[in-house]
Amino acid sequence: MTKLGLKEVRKPAPRKKEPNLVDRYVGSRIRIRRNMLGMSQGKLGDALGLTFQQVQKYEKGANRVGASRLQQIGNVLGAPPAWFFEGAPSEGAGKSTTIEDDYTAFMSEKLAVPLIRGFIKLSPNARRAIVSFVTALAGEPEPADERA
Repeated sequence: MTKLGLKEVRKPAPRKKEPNLVDRYVGSRIRIRRNMLGMSQGKLGDALGLTFQQVQKYEKGANRVGASRLQQIGNVLGAPPAWFFEGAPSEGAGKSTTIEDDYTAFMSEKLAVPLIRGFIKLSPNARRAIVSFVTALAGEPEPADERA
């Protein structure tokens, strides 16, 4: 109670704001490009004068990347700023998953680039065997054989 006998009204704790869809997408593209180059978050941070934690926040979309910072990131990663927006979802887009969403999610994984590099070196028969194995593990239908 206050001196005047009024109840104090507590403000609710501020809710943590969800990262914006486009901010998360741009962040994932930063991660994809960094992983493609085999660069760590720390190394990118050093090149930008940031900590690896700040790079991590950008990649998760928790912090927005300003235009000048995106230009700087693009220079370090060898990609124009527009590259980070290619295929970006529109603000009003629903949450349906598309092949582009799957690709972005996959390429954001740390192991994606070494997996792709190794896969490319395999024979066509070995590739088909791996695809069959992975689709069986995932419970997905076997893809049509494209040898015909």
